[in-house]
Amino acid sequence: MAGLKTILCIEDDRFISELYARALRRAGYEVDEVITGPKGLEMAQTGKYDLVLLDLMIPDMTGIEVLNKIRGVDGQGLPNTKVVVTTNLDQDEKTRAAIEERADGYLIKADITPRKLVELIKQIEKFGEVPEQSQGPATGPTS
Repeated sequence: MAGLKTILCIEDDRFISELYARALRRAGYEVDEVITGPKGLEMAQTGKYDLVLLDLMIPDMTGIEVLNKIRGVDGQGLPNTKVVVTTNLDQDEKTRAAIEERADGYLIKADITPRKLVELIKQIEKFGEVPEQSQGPATGPTS
């Protein structure tokens, strides 16, 4: 997907959300921030976002639930919107594989600085997904 312009950040940690949003805005992206799953889902389903950064642990609805509703039963929901899952939680291989099957990327937050996030989004613009070597280790630190 070339020309990502609008990004929705669904993240309940305001510090992380602000860091990401500030770096992305400086790089020329339009960014909306939301902290709860239901509000994030509502905003994502408008279809106005090119990319959704989705934390797994958010209030009122898990990130996995949001991802599943965005993608729909057939996995084809919002085909023009990229979804990149962000987390600091350990995931077993089976769970991670299931998430990656529905998402366009999977990032360990502890490994991603705001600068690196901007670089990764530029790679998504160029290649259509987060390059494999940038997705981080199979498991990350727990939070």
